[in-house]
Amino acid sequence: MLILAAIPLGNPADASLNLREAIVSAKFIAAEDSRKFSRLCLDLGITYSAKIISFFEGNEIERVDELVKILESGSDLLVVTDAGMPGISDPGYRLARAAVEKNIKIKVLPGPSAVTTALLLSGLPSDRFCFEGFAPRAQGARNTFYESLRFEERTMVIFEAPHRLHESLVDAAAILGDSRKGAICREMTKTYEETIR
Repeated sequence: MLILAAIPLGNPADASLNLREAIVSAKFIAAEDSRKFSRLCLDLGITYSAKIISFFEGNEIERVDELVKILESGSDLLVVTDAGMPGISDPGYRLARAAVEKNIKIKVLPGPSAVTTALLLSGLPSDRFCFEGFAPRAQGARNTFYESLRFEERTMVIFEAPHRLHESLVDAAAILGDSRKGAICREMTKTYEETIR
């Protein structure tokens, strides 16, 4: 079985009992960053004996076949990212798609989500929203991205790297209009959580 597990965004206390049990009992774990995963386990006071397999954006496509072979052998595979849910702007969706194609059972351990946490912190309408992932890095592509959203009426959740935030906001304001309501949420669930509306 493929097990996709939500990982705390920042506060380890947000880890579910199901996540803790899955980590302790897993034989194979595909982790986005093994050091961050080990740190999480240390913070949770749990130990694991699973084989850790590196599974991040740079090797996701190449690693899917190897991970599917583990699943086809009858072993369960736990997939974790650095924070939040696998497959949501993190590795996981390609592996889930491959599992579906091979009739491999998928289980999701629900939990923290940066998308919905930011949506609720924003104070903007949450009855209808869209998630657009990360804005493109290059300015031209980013402008095209924002242009495609110009007439979107739902609340939009967009991820951005801290070092590109200012440029991305300038581009968004120029294209979407500087009177549109918005919020910047950072360090969610951590000590220095901040929301600027």
